[in-house]
Amino acid sequence: MRRLLAVLFVLSLAAPCRAADDAKPNTLTSKEIAEGWLLLFDGDTSFGWKVDGEVRAEKNELFLGGSKAATVTLPLTHFELRLEYRNVEGIGATNLVFDRSLAKLPRKSFTTIFTGIGKESVWSVLTLKVEPDLANPASGESFQMKSQMESGKPGFYQNNAKYGTKDPLTLRWEIPAGNKLAVRNVKLKPLGFKPVFNGKDLTGWKKFEADPKRAKSRFTVTEDGWLSIKNGPGDLQTSGEWADFVLQLDCRTNGDNLNSGVFFRCIPGEYQNGYEAQIQNQRAKGQRTYTIEEHDPRTHKLLDKKNIANWSQDYGTGAIYRRIPARRAAAKDREWFAMTVVAHGRHIATWVNGIQMVDWTDNRPENDNARNGCRLKKGPISLQGHDPTTDLSFRNIRIADLAGRN
Repeated sequence: MRRLLAVLFVLSLAAPCRAADDAKPNTLTSKEIAEGWLLLFDGDTSFGWKVDGEVRAEKNELFLGGSKAATVTLPLTHFELRLEYRNVEGIGATNLVFDRSLAKLPRKSFTTIFTGIGKESVWSVLTLKVEPDLANPASGESFQMKSQMESGKPGFYQNNAKYGTKDPLTLRWEIPAGNKLAVRNVKLKPLGFKPVFNGKDLTGWKKFEADPKRAKSRFTVTEDGWLSIKNGPGDLQTSGEWADFVLQLDCRTNGDNLNSGVFFRCIPGEYQNGYEAQIQNQRAKGQRTYTIEEHDPRTHKLLDKKNIANWSQDYGTGAIYRRIPARRAAAKDREWFAMTVVAHGRHIATWVNGIQMVDWTDNRPENDNARNGCRLKKGPISLQGHDPTTDLSFRNIRIADLAGRN
């Protein structure tokens, strides 16, 4: 029997999907949220997509058309993708391009070409899974592609090629001129996680104790296997360090309007010194105004400062604190919520309960301190004890390394 491929790439086009028409589109079930699924289309906007061409969101559908690409700006190494699509205009041909690249290496990509993928108003389902062969991790670095049209006949060629399995992958649609495609229920589940909290004790974590005034938080593990943080201020840091990663965790604020945060790319041994994914569910009584800096992506010089109105009292859960507020409220106090943080180079994105909160690129000049500039170096993950009212629970803390360093 032939050895399994080091990476299994499964792509299938199912028959027209009618059951999905009965469900509320572009939402996640509680089960999907618990499993770590993310929405890549919110039903209302093209937020999170980088589009050079025509795009519009209307009636819970994302319409893609024009001569240039629409790109999902989410680098991942291993993942599962599901979406529904229908052809709106033209012959139904579109390129689905998956790029794997590293900054220091030539870009490598492979392209899937769909033809005749459906008639107007008929929805079909696409599923895709990219995962390593854990039983045989050293057997090579190949992908296998195969699919079929709705008729059951092959929709395009099958191809095997070698790519570095640790190189993050991005997805790009290319819609030829004269064609239009509608998508909905675009859901992605990152894979390849390793736990960083064992649910039994604080192995792999260390409390900041250099300054007694900032070491008042009590970090314990409950009988339920939750990491509990009470009192503050305080800082609990991982022993491991990461630069590019996907982090997922569950959190619950056990009180009203409590404040905390998940720090990343921290300076090891320093107090709460990194980027902060904010935890603060409180709504402002009226719209708050935050000042956002814009830097040139090439020179990294400050170009402008602009004020934006926002719903939150203090940037909001899922925000990158003091950088960009969360655009929606998706978490409630005294209820478990899921948070996802993706950091890859200068690009940072967050989701709360599977809804994207931030799609931000840190174009500031590079600096060893994330408070002063763009920090690209690896660092610990840390959990914040904010003040004496702090009372939070965390569970299912896991991370997928995008750099292959941990």
